[in-house]
This record gives sequence, structure tokens and C-alpha cells, in this order.
Amino acid sequence: MNKVVLIGCGNVGMAYAYSLVNQKDYVDELVLIDINKDKAEGEAMDLNHSVIYAGTSIKVKAGDYKDCKDAKIVVIAAGANQAVGETRMDLINKNSKIFKSIVGEVMKNKFDGIFIVATNPLDVMTYLTLKYSGLPKNKVLGTGTTLDTARLRYMIADKLQVCPKDIQAYVIGEHGDSEFIPWSNANIALTSIKNFLKEDERKQLEEDVRNAAYRIIEKKGATAYGIGVCLTRITNSILEDKKTILTISSYDEKNKVCVSTPAIVDKDGVRNKIHIPLTDGEAKKLQHSIDVIKKAIDSIEGE
Repeated sequence: MNKVVLIGCGNVGMAYAYSLVNQKDYVDELVLIDINKDKAEGEAMDLNHSVIYAGTSIKVKAGDYKDCKDAKIVVIAAGANQAVGETRMDLINKNSKIFKSIVGEVMKNKFDGIFIVATNPLDVMTYLTLKYSGLPKNKVLGTGTTLDTARLRYMIADKLQVCPKDIQAYVIGEHGDSEFIPWSNANIALTSIKNFLKEDERKQLEEDVRNAAYRIIEKKGATAYGIGVCLTRITNSILEDKKTILTISSYDEKNKVCVSTPAIVDKDGVRNKIHIPLTDGEAKKLQHSIDVIKKAIDSIEGE
């Protein structure tokens, strides 16, 4: 049985749960855990009432950490939300303490599946989940820049009026203010994107992608739907052994941090990272992003 446990029934968690219910997937059972047990129970009831029209056989229930024992995937979407004016890194002290407790409770129940992390600061929380769980490196991954990449492709497609599926472009590095787009590897139908977009247009797109979350938070208070669907995409890639290439956050052996670069995601989690060729300027941007993540991790581990 493919059981998924979701920890955190806030905006992101429930957007993910609703996305799972409404897409064809291999999830048989979805267990909701939240510090507010009544909320988890209410959300489970509400989702179950939609299943008959959603055309899925998924069973949703409220549960506890004992349900992690035989789960294939545990998704962590718990933690403090990013408020207006806050960066993702501003959440680090609050969420590192929350994660130590959550991951400890999961591992007490002999969980041996795959962790997917969706809480910010994403790369730091993914690293801490790996550290606190003691699981093999391939079994811990974060949503990384999958959403940023989706935003990028949407914006390019909208600007150029082409199908997003014909765009090969990624956002890599930190899921945060130091993320960047390696334009030297961006193509449309095997043709360099530089033939379609001028330098000033590329710079504006990069700025728009980087600031998208801030704009959404200013207007509606939180982001949810985009990351919810990204979580479903990662879940399906694992449970269906799709071997999808996604810009998830995973452990980088060389730099000893979790950072987002394209990687193959399959039934075992992260099969391997794909190291794309970068220009000297892009390599410096990636190293800067890694340094930002390292500094954040050091600030926690030094306490």
C-alpha cells in the first residue's frame, strides 16, 4: 500500500492534499498530522467528501506519528509562515527548532521511506531533515526550485506565446534570494533562448521569478497552489518510478549542503544529480548561493 503522511495542515499542506485528491496518482492512503488535531480531522472529513467526484480511490484520515512506520513518503509542510516583509531565511530559527521535534517523532516510529520537505528556508530545512533523520542521502529531498522553475517557464511561455512544455529552462541554487537562471542552458525547441529574449528581458524575467512569492504574499498572504502541485509532481515521480528530472533540493557531496540543481527522481528518491555545464559567471552565482546556504546552516549548528 502506498501511504503518504503529511505533517502540517496549513495553506501549503492542504493545497498539496487537495491536489493529490484531484490528480491521478498511486497514493492509496493520505494521513494528516497537525498540532491542531481538530483541524486535521476536519480537513480529512472535508477531503473525503470530495473523493467521489474527484474520481480517485485515495483514503484520507487524521492520524499521528505512529502512521509513519509503514509510510512510503512523509511530507513536511509544518512550520512558521513567511510574513509580509520577511525573507525565507528569516524563518530559520523558528523552523529549525520545530523540525528537530518533528523529525525526531517520525524517526521514533522507525520510518524508512522518503522525506519531502516544503518548509522554508527550504534548503536549510532539507539539510536539517537529513541530519536529524540519519537516513541515506537519497531519501531526503526538498521541493527546491521546482516552483521557481515552473514560474519561469510559465512567464516565458506567456511572454513568447509558446507551450511551456517546449521550454527547457531551470532556476537553480538556493530556493531564495540568491537563486538564478543559467541562461546558457535555456532553450526553446533546441534553440538558445537568447534568440528569443534580449538581455534586458532575461534580467526582468529573472527578477520577476525571484520576487514572485513576495508579490503573492503581499496580495493574498501566502503561496499555496503552486507548491502544492509541485509536491504532487514529486510524489508521483517517486511512487510511479517516473525518473523525472526536477530541480529538487538534495545533498551536494562536494559542498556538504542541500541545494537545487536538476536531479533524477525515482522510487528510491534522488537517483543522482545532473551537473549541467555553467559559464564562469553562472558558476560564481551558484557558489554564492551555496555560500548563503552554508552560512545559514552554520548559524544553526553553532548554537
